[in-house]
Amino acid sequence: MTPELRTERLEFLPYRPEHEDVFVELLRDEEVCRWMGQDLVPEPQIREVFRAILDDIYPQGRFDVWGLWLAGRYVGHAEVKPTGNVEGHELVTALAPGYWGQGLGGEAVRGLLRHAAEHLGLSEAYGMVGAGNTASLAMCRRLGFRHLRDVVGDDGAVTKLLIIPTALGWGDAGERTAAGSPTGALGAAGLGGAAGGEALTGATGGAGLAGATRGEDLTGATRGGGGLAGTVSGERLAGATSGDGLAGAASAGEAG
Repeated sequence: MTPELRTERLEFLPYRPEHEDVFVELLRDEEVCRWMGQDLVPEPQIREVFRAILDDIYPQGRFDVWGLWLAGRYVGHAEVKPTGNVEGHELVTALAPGYWGQGLGGEAVRGLLRHAAEHLGLSEAYGMVGAGNTASLAMCRRLGFRHLRDVVGDDGAVTKLLIIPTALGWGDAGERTAAGSPTGALGAAGLGGAAGGEALTGATGGAGLAGATRGEDLTGATRGGGGLAGTVSGERLAGATSGDGLAGAASAGEAG
């Protein structure tokens, strides 16, 4: 069962039916989708993904998925899930644009790292960030992520596959960045449509939110399925037709 988590400012709460509209609003935001490297997804498909979280992901204990809340306001989404890109788990976060540039992206990732280490027994975690998402890449460097390799999608888009020991990045003092910095945390391959699932932020190719009616993850990454998008019966939210996660999120949020 996905546990509730807390950091200095954020609450990580498992989704409930009454959260559907705020979830849809987040994933219908053009800026969020842009930094996740995906197209806008039709609202009915996003609602299908949300129902998959409640009816499939949680009951089967596939992986952990949360809504992020700040002082009672919904501000974003987070996941820790197996990745199809490498042997291991990836972190996914996406923040609403109104909360970028406040250090919340880094704080969310640190909370996920703590959970990965203390509750899942993981010694390392992965993330995917689009090569053009300089703010998220800078945040990841500050947190201690190391670049492993580039993943090139069918459309030529490049996504950075990153790795971090879970013991890093647990400091209580959140880094701060300039207000408006368009990054976020990490995300898999993309809500929007990634074919198969790569990592944190918005990967280059997967199935993503957008098309997910069968995927395994929330996200939808480039190669292994992983995102929000397609999960009605999958393992990730995102759109993976056969993948595993919310995918695209690491880059939607703030560099923070």
